[in-house]
Amino acid sequence: MTQKTRVLTLPGRGDSGNKHWQTFWEHSYPEFRRVQQAEWDNPDIDAWVDALQAVIAESDVPVVLVAHSLSVALVAHWAARYQGPVKGALLVAPSDVDDPSYPAGATGFAPMPLQRLPFASIVVASTDDARVSLARAEVFAAAWGARLEVPGAFGHLGSQAELGDWPYGFALLQELINLP
Repeated sequence: MTQKTRVLTLPGRGDSGNKHWQTFWEHSYPEFRRVQQAEWDNPDIDAWVDALQAVIAESDVPVVLVAHSLSVALVAHWAARYQGPVKGALLVAPSDVDDPSYPAGATGFAPMPLQRLPFASIVVASTDDARVSLARAEVFAAAWGARLEVPGAFGHLGSQAELGDWPYGFALLQELINLP
């Protein structure tokens, strides 16, 4: 499925555990690659961007990014600094790093970059996510030139939502993989 496209999963703060849909996808598709960060709990934007850039630079085929939570901001920051063979991004449950109530311990992620992304993108937002209001997710999607998908009330669309292999999200990923 991904021979002509490389899928990179980008977990949010704390990494994605065994019940997270990203982990389910990686188990089903071992060619998907999780971008590892040296520090998951107290992330620094420069270190995270550098780690992502290193993996993207290794790719000799187009890349689709699958970001969750804080890593949605990572993708926006990467796009503001670098160019590369990225053809699409699935941006799930963006954390509103500009919100003063956002948890401390993430260095340099605010302000959220709001420039148009140079690749196709889909933002997926829940109607009841404590880390981003639907109105704010709409602002992000519009600024990035992304399509907004709202599957319903699933909280932060992470492990606690118990989405399993999350067919809804996987169908969106397939759209991005299948882009020319």
